[in-house]
Amino acid sequence: MRIQIINGPNLNLLGKREPEIYGQKSFEEYMDVLRGIYPDIEFECFQSNVEGELINKIHEIGFLYDGIVLNAGAYTHYSIALLDAIKGVKSPVIEVHISNVHRREEFRHHSIISSACKGVICGFGLDSYRLAIEALKAKI
Repeated sequence: MRIQIINGPNLNLLGKREPEIYGQKSFEEYMDVLRGIYPDIEFECFQSNVEGELINKIHEIGFLYDGIVLNAGAYTHYSIALLDAIKGVKSPVIEVHISNVHRREEFRHHSIISSACKGVICGFGLDSYRLAIEALKAKI
């Protein structure tokens, strides 16, 4: 099984940025955990602060991988271009958020991309990624 994890803007700062919301662990540290839990899954990770690069990555792998775990960061709330990219590919996409976006600012309560995703997981810290992987493994 091949899963692409795509992280959007500011997620390169995990472990440093607002640790009270996002935790103390870097994404690289968390990937070591995931690889230990799922040695049979081939993971690729991609992060960009640029919307077009996220779209290009979805286009590049969206017909090749068994699933995509996408944390689009702030682009979640307004990127019609990301929505269209998700709709345009075959690989199922699970939208994830580290924090519970519904307990935060009002503008974070709405996701533009959710309607194109297979499911949405939020509020479980970095473990949101593992839950998304479990959903992809179950082919939900």
